[in-house]
Amino acid sequence: MSMSKTITVSLDEETEREFREKAGIRYGRRKGYLGEAISDAMKVWMKKAEGDDADMRALRLLKKGFYLGKILYKSRDELHER
Repeated sequence: MSMSKTITVSLDEETEREFREKAGIRYGRRKGYLGEAISDAMKVWMKKAEGDDADMRALRLLKKGFYLGKILYKSRDELHER
């Protein structure tokens, strides 16, 4: 089991109230339920952020372009003569 750390955060009252309510329903209002709920929420957020980072890297590569050789065509039709 890993060591626990303490983080202090400030939330608006509505977010805090709603989070406590939903976490209590899902995890039961037992000792440590808020920490468990926040830990799970952070893991979900990090997994989503990881995917977002991969998307951003892919978009940067697309914008940069790819070198596909020396032959240049003015239009796609030149490749597919009909």
